[in-house]
Amino acid sequence: MITAVLLPAGAVFCLLGALGLLRFPDVVSRLHAAAKAQTLGLMLILVGTAVQMPLRYAPVLLLVVLFQLLTAPITSQIVGRTAYRVQVLDRGALFRDELADRLARDGTPVDERPPREDADR
Repeated sequence: MITAVLLPAGAVFCLLGALGLLRFPDVVSRLHAAAKAQTLGLMLILVGTAVQMPLRYAPVLLLVVLFQLLTAPITSQIVGRTAYRVQVLDRGALFRDELADRLARDGTPVDERPPREDADR
């Protein structure tokens, strides 16, 4: 019964994350879809699989979940900072630009060019 709920729910979250990657207009929205929905979908699928597997295999699947929880936010942050620095990110759409504040405090120049028009291509 647990597996019958977790596996389809995980598949739906993975599908929604993939659709978000295709449909969302900017880098920040796409990062959100990839990091949140895909991670949750993978976690649900792996936990549902761990319930069905013999007990000796469950810790390995749970380690994969832990690895995903540790690496997905770091990867998203790196991709987001890279998009910010190469002017792919629309800074005008940000509610608060904390990275610009930090870069200014550190003395790192922030290029104030307008975002490129071919940003999503």
